Amino acid sequence: MTGAGVQAVQAVFLLLLFFVAVFAGLARRLKVPYPILLVIAGLLLSFLPGMPRIGLDPDLVFLVFLPPLLYSAAWTLSWREFQRNFVSIAMLAVGLVLFTILGLAMVAGSLLPGFDWKSAVLLGAVVAATDAIAATSIARRVGLPQRIVDILEAESLVNDGTGLLALQFGLTLLVTGRTPSLIEGLGQLVFLTCGGVAVGLAIGAVVAWFEKWVDDGPIEIVISILVPYGAYLLGARMHVSGVMAVIACSMYMSRKSPEYMSPQVRLQATAVWDALTFILNGIVFVLIGLQLPYVIGQIVGMSRPVLLEYGIGFSALMICLRMAWVFAETYVAYALRRWVRKLDVQPPRPRQMFVIGWGGMRGVLSLAAAISLPYALPGGRTFSQRSMIIYLAFCLIVATLVVQGLTLPWLIRIMGLSESGHADREEQEARRVLATEAIIHLHRTRSKNRDQSSLFQELIDGYQKRLDAMPLERDRTPTGLINQARRNDAILTALQAEREALIRLRDEEQIDDEVLRTLQRELDLAESRVHTGSTIR
Repeated sequence: MTGAGVQAVQAVFLLLLFFVAVFAGLARRLKVPYPILLVIAGLLLSFLPGMPRIGLDPDLVFLVFLPPLLYSAAWTLSWREFQRNFVSIAMLAVGLVLFTILGLAMVAGSLLPGFDWKSAVLLGAVVAATDAIAATSIARRVGLPQRIVDILEAESLVNDGTGLLALQFGLTLLVTGRTPSLIEGLGQLVFLTCGGVAVGLAIGAVVAWFEKWVDDGPIEIVISILVPYGAYLLGARMHVSGVMAVIACSMYMSRKSPEYMSPQVRLQATAVWDALTFILNGIVFVLIGLQLPYVIGQIVGMSRPVLLEYGIGFSALMICLRMAWVFAETYVAYALRRWVRKLDVQPPRPRQMFVIGWGGMRGVLSLAAAISLPYALPGGRTFSQRSMIIYLAFCLIVATLVVQGLTLPWLIRIMGLSESGHADREEQEARRVLATEAIIHLHRTRSKNRDQSSLFQELIDGYQKRLDAMPLERDRTPTGLINQARRNDAILTALQAEREALIRLRDEEQIDDEVLRTLQRELDLAESRVHTGSTIR
């Protein structure tokens, strides 16, 4: 690449980072999930005169953005909840993809000009899968109940693999005219999925073994960034699902990380990954919005009002297909859990089903998949439906991200869906068990070190105070929440006073910068405990 080319890439990258910083800050002030505002900002910026053309390269999405973002999303996925909700996740990640493709194949020919059932199958394969990046970026920021978040995130992760497989089948059908058999399709799905999981677990096991011998923050962080790329590329090299390789590797290492990662490294890695995920997510969502002129410019022979009608109608059809499947599969999954697995589960709640149906967001993967479609077919035939597939995918992304994303908090409020406090109770009980185990251990150690009895007693008293300060159950009444908020505000005010005193000591040259950084780190950790609910210092 020439010097001018490097400068151009650098300018585009810095421009995107500037957009991300400005509009993410605005989203925080407006209390709107930043991905939604970034997409809207990208749409508005795309119409500015003189705005440089910033295209979306599918290889950039699949090879640069996708691996670390999938890895980050899968890292926080609960294995316990994944097992508990496996039937629902499988029926959404596999069944809904097939249902969407078949539904579009049946109706798209009569609704969309120039589409036969083969091109409709390809359209369905492009847009059937929800987007893991969108789900993790928005679902956790709008106050959804945790079980719904777990289902939406797991669905979006797993169906990336099924969606890409469906895309391969759609292209095979369109290019060769050959229809793969059901047995062939299922066999390929099992091979790609199991092969990808095996590759991911193997890489995770090797890296986890290696990390046990390394206790260096920068080295471990660099390794953690390389791992998702290695898993994805090795999976692709072995002709299995690179997506499933990344997900399996991430879930394995997340499970094993408490055994090999030191507290200091964990804090550093968390900070680095939070920043990396934010930057990549932000760039992705701005890029989505910036594609509007390119998407519309490829379509000729249709007026803007007609295009708008097609976009709205197609998005509504996709939402209706998802709603129909979610309501049907939820009752099937309930019957399987109740009568086959003999689990004591509550009957499905229509309000929760509606929110799961409404939360099927699409993102950059659908747009990248659409852009990656060939311009021409074998024999020199032009693939005339390509531009319309890209446009419809773009409309669905905007509709699900912006319209559904903005209305989700409102739906949660009017439907009375909120956290039940189950996670709080688990957290409180875990804190109680940890403190109790620490006290038991200190008593045992004190009996072997009689000459240091007073030291151990001081530590035991500290843990006992922590136990005594824990309520039997967290008070989630309005009064209890107000009191807790006031207590947290008082602690934060005191911590701020400490910070000001620390800076004053440094400015008066009573302490050097190294002492300031040490004490400042302690204050930062204390404040982070306040924000996470553990206010005992």
